[in-house]
Amino acid sequence: MRLISKYGLTLVCVAIMLTIFSSCGSRKNMVYLQPDSTLIDTQYEQYIPRIQPNDILTIVVTAADPKVTAPFNPVSTMTTGSMTQQVDMALRPTYTVSNEGDIILPMLGKLHVANLTRVEAIEKIRSELSQYIKDPGVNMNFNNFRVSVLGEVARPGSFILPTERVTVLEALGLAGDMTIRGVRSNVMLIREKDGKKSTHRLDLTKQNTLNSPYYYLAQNDVIYVEPNKSQINNSKLGANSNIIISIASLLITVISVLTR
Repeated sequence: MRLISKYGLTLVCVAIMLTIFSSCGSRKNMVYLQPDSTLIDTQYEQYIPRIQPNDILTIVVTAADPKVTAPFNPVSTMTTGSMTQQVDMALRPTYTVSNEGDIILPMLGKLHVANLTRVEAIEKIRSELSQYIKDPGVNMNFNNFRVSVLGEVARPGSFILPTERVTVLEALGLAGDMTIRGVRSNVMLIREKDGKKSTHRLDLTKQNTLNSPYYYLAQNDVIYVEPNKSQINNSKLGANSNIIISIASLLITVISVLTR
């Protein structure tokens, strides 16, 4: 009985140790942006997203005299007793960029905005408005700047953002960050441009990723975090994992009974 007890205890200890070590990863594989000798020179201006077909833009025209902007803002409200123009957020005029890259604005007609940055498009619209309004102002935002995060993250899904300035780390934060099973050194980014999709790999354990042209995201980018080898192996077990657990439990019970 003592021999069985000795071997039974050994089996249990080995099983516990294997479980612990199989679930642990090294610090090198888990920590983001580990320092190296790379000079960090991340410049958002180099990677500003550009307007693409099917983007939805919110555009509001402003001026010192709100009355002159009414023809350019098809849906708006005016405050009583004040000359300040108030445009309801939910009712702000929106325009969908056509497949040809155009929008049609009241009074101004068709304007080509594809491949322009938000700031460039604003300046183009202001230039056109200047023939009707003195010192016009233009507020423009993407109304459908969406990124998707899939794979080994806490809350996978699609997220509509109020700004086009978003990094891959911020997108992962929206998804609750990677799980411990996610591979941080090989994150896939899927991007569509001019109707063509391309894939790019990011090593988020390296500090020089901050210099990547894909560190800042574009609209409709998809981030995929693949599972590590341990998770893949566990998935392969499938339904057999329940059988293995049951057998292990039975063996422990038998050993416990025999060593009493």
